[in-house]
Amino acid sequence: MRTLRFLISARHLCARGRGIPAGQALGTGNNAQKQVTCCLHTSPPPGPPQATSSAGSVTPYEDVFQREQRNKASFVEVLDLYCNRDVRRRGHVEIIEAALRWMTEFGVEKDLEVYNKLLDVFPKEVFVPQNYIQRMFNHYPRQQECAIRVLEQMENYGITPNKQTCFLLLQIFGARSHPIRKYQRMMYWFPRFKHTNPFPVPAELPADPVELSRMCLHRIANDLDSRVAVYQMPYTEKCDDGKEREHLHVVGIQSPSQVSLLAAHNPSTPVYVEGPFPLWLRKTCVYYYILRADPDPMRKEEEIDNERSLYYPLSLDLELDRDLGDDDSFDVDDVEEGPIFAMCMAGSAY
Repeated sequence: MRTLRFLISARHLCARGRGIPAGQALGTGNNAQKQVTCCLHTSPPPGPPQATSSAGSVTPYEDVFQREQRNKASFVEVLDLYCNRDVRRRGHVEIIEAALRWMTEFGVEKDLEVYNKLLDVFPKEVFVPQNYIQRMFNHYPRQQECAIRVLEQMENYGITPNKQTCFLLLQIFGARSHPIRKYQRMMYWFPRFKHTNPFPVPAELPADPVELSRMCLHRIANDLDSRVAVYQMPYTEKCDDGKEREHLHVVGIQSPSQVSLLAAHNPSTPVYVEGPFPLWLRKTCVYYYILRADPDPMRKEEEIDNERSLYYPLSLDLELDRDLGDDDSFDVDDVEEGPIFAMCMAGSAY
């Protein structure tokens, strides 16, 4: 009875607000409950964020990037369609996270312009804190973490931000936000570590296999006077039965000291070809072989005169205050290796 009285009272109040006579507003039993339910307006339950295509159908964000043509133009086109669809940019975090996962498929994971385009998806001047309390409590943390993930992916691929990246972060999150601090740390460390590698690898590797082998052998060789020789260029031979046979390239390298060692080698002693050994250049793996011999048991070590060698000091006086029980020595297994006469790279690793 109490529930029925409450429903009738609620229906009566709703009817008075709409100007309905009180007699028509009253009901009994299930009719009163149905009338009150119709009077109360509720919003639909929240669901996962979705994107609307141009045809009006609701499509998940992952399906938007599943296209046949996967290149930079189609990737930017998807972002432009999303930005022009809604001014309020609802679901911008989801579209950015989905785009980060699909960047390698489209081949734009090292494109700075595309990363700036991703940051441009954020609404402008909405997440900027207006007072120190908002700044202290990490204003809009989900959006800031999403922007930091964009910067971290740039860091993983070695992409240095530019002034446009800083301008977008200032316009979106303000000057004292976490993405701005991440940008400042990147701009502090990236220029310092940019030229630390004494043997840098070019960003774009040569497409010609002979030139790629030449560059790799120069990186492996320890002597700058080593010379590269191309023993065979890749070509196609047509056999008598009409079939075509492909001959792969063979590129080798030798230093003057290796040439002299090979000339002094005993012809009765065998030499061995070992390999293939892998060598990684960024995401490209190549293989090389070595030509070596067993160590000569009759070979004597050359005595080095300390007075004529710059690598050995004339005197070495060490005064170390150590206890007699301290034993800092360690065992080292000296393995004698034979001389290496040459190295080469072939078109096939096997």
